[in-house]
Amino acid sequence: MILNNKKKAVLCSALLAAFSFSNLALAVPAIALPSLMQEAEELARLPGGGWLTLDKHGLRLFNAAGQEQDRLAVRAKQLDTRIDANRVLAVFLEADTQRPLPVSVDVQAGKLNRLAPFPVPTFSVEASCLYRDAQQLDHLFLIGKDGQAEQWVMQGEQRSLVRKLALPPHAKHCRVDDGAQRLLVSEANMGVWAYDAESEGMGKREVVALRKPYGQLDGGAGALAVLPGGVAVLDGKAEKLHLVAHQGGNWTALPPQAVALNVRKGDSQLALDGNSLMLRGKSGWQVRPLKWAGQAEALPAVAFIAPQAQTVPMARQGDAADDPAIWLSSDPANARILGTNKKQGLLVYDLQGKQTQLLEVGRLNNVDVRQNISFGGSKVDLAVATQRDDNSMMLFIINASGDVAEAGRFPTGLKSIYGMCLYQPASGGVEAFINDKDGTFQQYRIGLSGKQFSATLLRSFKVATQPEGCVADDANARLFLGEETRGVWTTSADAAKPDALAMVLPVGAHLSADVEGMAIYRKPGGAPDTGYLIVSSQGDSSYVVLDAQAPYKVRGRFKVGFNLPAGIDGTSETDGLDVTSANLGGAYAQGMLVIQDGYKRLPDGPQNFKYVAWGEVAKALKLD
Repeated sequence: MILNNKKKAVLCSALLAAFSFSNLALAVPAIALPSLMQEAEELARLPGGGWLTLDKHGLRLFNAAGQEQDRLAVRAKQLDTRIDANRVLAVFLEADTQRPLPVSVDVQAGKLNRLAPFPVPTFSVEASCLYRDAQQLDHLFLIGKDGQAEQWVMQGEQRSLVRKLALPPHAKHCRVDDGAQRLLVSEANMGVWAYDAESEGMGKREVVALRKPYGQLDGGAGALAVLPGGVAVLDGKAEKLHLVAHQGGNWTALPPQAVALNVRKGDSQLALDGNSLMLRGKSGWQVRPLKWAGQAEALPAVAFIAPQAQTVPMARQGDAADDPAIWLSSDPANARILGTNKKQGLLVYDLQGKQTQLLEVGRLNNVDVRQNISFGGSKVDLAVATQRDDNSMMLFIINASGDVAEAGRFPTGLKSIYGMCLYQPASGGVEAFINDKDGTFQQYRIGLSGKQFSATLLRSFKVATQPEGCVADDANARLFLGEETRGVWTTSADAAKPDALAMVLPVGAHLSADVEGMAIYRKPGGAPDTGYLIVSSQGDSSYVVLDAQAPYKVRGRFKVGFNLPAGIDGTSETDGLDVTSANLGGAYAQGMLVIQDGYKRLPDGPQNFKYVAWGEVAKALKLD
């Protein structure tokens, strides 16, 4: 949207009315703190009115009356805290080693309790800050002078590297807005940037404020503090204080106010105390009461499920893993997971995630499995996949031991073959739905004569835009298919009884484009009018569960988060998934959900697949 000068003036006036500094700040040169606390280089207000400070003597705990209660004698810098009703966590850097040292603050007892330290960083740290995620796990960002950066997570005594990042050089300050999951980084000679604090996904970067002539900051950016729905930042000269509001997905700067802290470049500090900003200059701390009408940002609440296991990473970097399928053995412990590698072929894994087979057959995209298929007098277990090198449909036989072998390939005539799913009619045999990026769907009947497979085209139809994921409900002869930017549709899976496409769930409140993997969960022996459809909502890395029959009631959404004791990260930007209700033992007594992970973290690595216990999903969403 382009604004003329008049509209800009109206918008600026509205923002000024909502977000402003109080002029009382100019008449209050320093916080009413005891002189010992005025020596603090960094500080944080604690519940009950006490203070936590960091100065040349170390980390110090004061009560509301200004009496020192405890102290950790250490040369330190870069203090950040997370405070809630149950606990206070502080983390700072030991100045000599730059090792991050976490401390638990017992406010009632007036004690500082050291926690297990983080490892000594492998680079010189200029900035550090805490982040508490939606799982209530505490993360620490470490940023080096040259732009090297790392994200760590802590739980109990465990300290684990989540990922490495590339952030701006000369970053001396950072803070995280937990609710918005936003990492704010102050680049000394340039400005303030916003990044995704969530490790899952590719992430993005936004400009918050820049130095002149690109923005309003004199000499770049200095200290910053998170405000509800915005950020406060000192310019590089520590002469002006800037407030920047985040509204409607955009950053809007208010007119700056002079502060003249008279400090060396990079030595300024900011801290938020309720409705006041605290600024540290050469003569100590001063307070600036704020009239700030911004609202804290928060993403919609969603249940988190921890994965039970993961497969070994792909042997190819980048966008490689795509779609899984589950094969069941007569011995549940010997079940197999088939997974496609878009740069290599078909992989087979056991229930512990160990790779048991690799078939280097080219760029496979989607795969599906059906078992005990009747072909005349024989029973066959079959996997079918789309092959993007030659736009063919590939068939694989699976023997009783779970070994997979290529059994044939058939040209489709499609120009950009993409997704697929299998349908096992009640009358016997098996059929395959294949789609193209242009929206075309083809339905084939697969036959077997002797040892020779065949594929016969039954029908074609088309959706308006690009599809990929689909799943057939064998019990009800229904096909569910995803049009990536529009939503989930359904139609008859019976080629002899076609019907019009009907929208099941549009992209919107519950579903975020792209619409990707799909699977149907139905309890063993469950009636045809029961069951759940699980859909990958790739745009927000969540999964939607809805009834697999009209009126397709949405039962809830969930995300897959960290399982730190097992060293497994969550999932993000999922392409394909599959589910079974079979009792596979242990955590999988109610079945298993297998999910492709678009970004492997904890630590970084090639893509893989995650195993999730269906019982945990059912419990979180209160499913039958």
